[in-house]
Amino acid sequence: MKKVLLSAIAAVMFFSCQNEQNEESTNLDASAITHRGCATQEVFEAQLKADPALALKMNQIEAFTQNRILTNRLVNGKIEIPVIVNVLYRTAAQNISDAQIQSQIDVLNKDFNAQNSDYNSVPALFSGVKANVGITFVLEKINRKSTTKTSWGTNNAMKKTAQGGIAPTSPTTKLNMWSCAIGGGILGYAQFPGGSSSTDGVVIDSRYFGLSGSANAPFNLGRTGTHEVGHWMNLRHIWGDANCGSDLVSDTPTHNTANYGVPAYPHYSTCSGTPVEMTMNYMDYTDDNGMYMFSTGQKNRMAAIFASGGPRAAFGI
Repeated sequence: MKKVLLSAIAAVMFFSCQNEQNEESTNLDASAITHRGCATQEVFEAQLKADPALALKMNQIEAFTQNRILTNRLVNGKIEIPVIVNVLYRTAAQNISDAQIQSQIDVLNKDFNAQNSDYNSVPALFSGVKANVGITFVLEKINRKSTTKTSWGTNNAMKKTAQGGIAPTSPTTKLNMWSCAIGGGILGYAQFPGGSSSTDGVVIDSRYFGLSGSANAPFNLGRTGTHEVGHWMNLRHIWGDANCGSDLVSDTPTHNTANYGVPAYPHYSTCSGTPVEMTMNYMDYTDDNGMYMFSTGQKNRMAAIFASGGPRAAFGI
């Protein structure tokens, strides 16, 4: 297990993205995606370039997060997140049903409360750090809008009314999710705490939203939503978006890079100490049926953002 140092805070801003997808794609993929692609880090780096002041803000959030963890002053009580789902569709399949949307909320509630059926599949090596995050989600409203766009890319156009999208609803107190055709091999992306409220939230390709309807294997179990909401709650990719990088969590093993598919256990890292990788963690790139746990360190990191003074404190305790 690696030790997280506060000196790693500045390094957050310079993580290199190892996604293989092109965020500038303008055409929806014709074939099903076989490898998970999350554009959260790419979008974050673009935001840093557009707004240099964001780097300082993110450093401050990281310092606050680490202080909360080190001093053990974390949120006590239940956090309930109201969710707004914005559906942008060109085809009937993209106009996902209310039932499919609710299935995604149900998956979030199971995964963030250790009620997922595969939670007990966590290997004994990690049983001592597997965590019940204890955050619940409630679907509050669904907004729908027809569009002629074949794909939206990752420049947040789906969040802007002037560009044909749907603006977020009360983003400081509600989690906004967008279902649309992203394109470029991207399943979804999220905005870390600290970004502009006008673009805050989670985007998921309609083919990988929830359990039913247009959901496509091997990403048909709603875990793209779990992964992206993890980012929205300040979790990094488990490999730190760099070779043997840090995810700023103390109880996750150092991964040399992303894992795909469903790796056979144990899967050893090539990094120092050759630890067994936590490939079943929601913040890796494995298939939906290959990810089924958060760690205690990740739980503490997520809880910190909702504490008084944290970047999502407006959601309340």
